[in-house]
Amino acid sequence: MKILIAEDDPVSLDSIEACLSGEGFSTLLAKNGDEAIQLWEAEKPDLVCLDIMMPEKDGFEVCRRIRASDKSLPILFLSAKNEEIDVVVGLELGADDFIRKPFGKHELIARVRSVLRRSERGRADGVTVESFQIRDLMTVYPSRLCAVRDSSGEEIELSPREISILGLLHEHLGEAVHRDKIFDHCWGIDYYPESRTLDQHMVRLRKRLERDPANPEIVETVRGVGYRIRSS
Repeated sequence: MKILIAEDDPVSLDSIEACLSGEGFSTLLAKNGDEAIQLWEAEKPDLVCLDIMMPEKDGFEVCRRIRASDKSLPILFLSAKNEEIDVVVGLELGADDFIRKPFGKHELIARVRSVLRRSERGRADGVTVESFQIRDLMTVYPSRLCAVRDSSGEEIELSPREISILGLLHEHLGEAVHRDKIFDHCWGIDYYPESRTLDQHMVRLRKRLERDPANPEIVETVRGVGYRIRSS
């Protein structure tokens, strides 16, 4: 598998490249945002790892450009920018995960493998499940990476991970699904969950799906447990 690494610090770039190539991945290296976009267009990598602060175009802009034409390519932010707003912005733009620097080799490999596994599982889900219904509110189409609101016909774009979360909750309709189970299914069992990562994904998902995100009709929080979709 080919992984594009965009990082303007040569020491970090070499370190990440050595880590990933040592695990058998082919690597493409970019020192700025423009190079990252050129390599993405020319080489069609299986995953993109982006630093945020880069010359020419920053990681957010690169992510935005990729997502404009490819909704399913796994994107992983690697950044020293540790403010929660940076994580939220990255997720809003469609990134699959966000690793804060400094990080260790084992964490990087675990995150990369889990994002790739999630992407493969999402493609398989899209083949085997044509659609599923969430009460009388909307229909979710995994292969199209979208949901359609039943009342208005409005189409809502969704990421592979958002499809996975909704699919898991729908499989357990009416039941509270524990946070650990959601992490295991949607991120991979070797994922290193941060306390707010799942919550930030849910905030983003509710902004897309709910008419009133503060009073959700679809994805409910079950305090001390996790989340659920009500059966009625």
